[in-house]
Amino acid sequence: MGYKLIACDLDETLLSDDHIVGKKNHDAILKARKEYGVKFVPATGRGFMQIQSVLEELELNDLEGEYVISFNGGALSENKSNRIIEFNGLPFEKMKEIFEMGLNFDVCQHIYTPDKLYVFNLSESEKKRLAHLKLDIIYPKENNVDFLKDVPIAKILYQNIDVPYLMSLEDKLKSITDGCVAISYSSNRYMEFNAVGVDKGQGLIDLVNKLGIDIEDTIAVGDNYNDLSMLKVAGLAVGANNAVDNVKAVCDYVTQANNNEGVVAELIERYIFNEI
Repeated sequence: MGYKLIACDLDETLLSDDHIVGKKNHDAILKARKEYGVKFVPATGRGFMQIQSVLEELELNDLEGEYVISFNGGALSENKSNRIIEFNGLPFEKMKEIFEMGLNFDVCQHIYTPDKLYVFNLSESEKKRLAHLKLDIIYPKENNVDFLKDVPIAKILYQNIDVPYLMSLEDKLKSITDGCVAISYSSNRYMEFNAVGVDKGQGLIDLVNKLGIDIEDTIAVGDNYNDLSMLKVAGLAVGANNAVDNVKAVCDYVTQANNNEGVVAELIERYIFNEI
């Protein structure tokens, strides 16, 4: 079997704690692409516009025939001109319900449109993280989302570094999320809300169907709960050494390297170059 595509989570998997790809990962990915014909597809909870610096570091920015799975599978885009191929967002009214309920909780909130990020009730822990990411962010002065009524909504999320606290909110939200909203967790700080049926696994399936690639010829690599869906459908599931235990449990291989040491370089050397 020759693997043809790697679907890769970004934060805490490909990217170091300083949010860079790093030379080791960069060189392995470039060699896999150029010499082995393996596609490298970022699969991220962030929006495609929020990862442009990563695409530049990977030498994938503005390229035809290269793709990103973003918003946890809510969008599939081609890197050339950031062309949206598929978009599956949340209805505005559902996002508003989740947002207004969140005002009763100890959470910072992010709302993503296809090209913008709005952050409400910025916490100190999130302030530090977003400063490192250097994103173009809008901070509305009022806790009101009516100005987004006619704008497509990709997703909304809650942020708190106490993940058990976030998980405890699921029961409180059931009346507005059951059957119509998919909930996942990422980066040991986010509770994410997507349209039901939207996840990275479905995003990967949609992409390989478009490209005519057998799903068995794909590798998925990740570290957190929002990666589980793609790890379960890919031909090979790889977990970062720093992954949460529930992710490691479904993986075929867990790297020796953590995200600061070259997770992706290790899997490429082992499964593409056959050097390990």
